[in-house]
Amino acid sequence: MSGSNGSENSGASADATVRKYPRITPYLTVDGADAAIAYYRDVFGAEEHMRLVGPGGLVLHVELRIADGAIMLADENPEWGTQGPKALGGTAVTLAISVDDVDETVARAVEKGATVAMPVSDQFYGDRVGIVEDPFGHLWHIATPVEQLSDEEMRRRFDDLFTE
Repeated sequence: MSGSNGSENSGASADATVRKYPRITPYLTVDGADAAIAYYRDVFGAEEHMRLVGPGGLVLHVELRIADGAIMLADENPEWGTQGPKALGGTAVTLAISVDDVDETVARAVEKGATVAMPVSDQFYGDRVGIVEDPFGHLWHIATPVEQLSDEEMRRRFDDLFTE
């Protein structure tokens, strides 16, 4: 398998394809992987790079690239004990994505079936942000940077939130 930092793979053959990911890559479980793949393509411009389909047509693994990041996802699978957020009654995780136009992206997400959890608005930390729940139960913090702030200015604005 791999060393503590995930950088070694002693079982790989010399001609194996090397896939590079950020140190952390979200792995989503959904009820309806095919629909989720289409949704992430239509809303975020995701490009599919690899898909593994098991018996019965379940998508057991798919790799999607979004801008310079990646997500992986799979169908819910009772044999493996995996469930998506809707089956679990919600999620404790919010996926953050930076886009060129948050207003347009949130509108497209809603048009494709998302619900707004937080309307788009300017935030103290210099981003314009909206949060949506996608049709599969995953939360997305969608942001466009609008100001470049120093840590000091961000802290001042944060403190001001609690003194006004």
